[in-house]
Amino acid sequence: MWLDILYIVIGLVIGLVIGFLVAKHLMQKELKKNPPINEKMIEVMMSSMGRKPSQKQVRQVMNQMTRYM
Repeated sequence: MWLDILYIVIGLVIGLVIGFLVAKHLMQKELKKNPPINEKMIEVMMSSMGRKPSQKQVRQVMNQMTRYM
């Protein structure tokens, strides 16, 4: 009786851990392939704040964003 419950709990924990790791891997792979923001979006955002960004500034912002992904 107790052994059956223990097997079920251990199976659920192992399944949750494996599911989490697989989902995390797939999300990281998808975000690398299709980043949520690109250089054109950064340029438009900076332009809407009233300043014309240089290409160097756009690359700096892009590098900072990709560093934290």
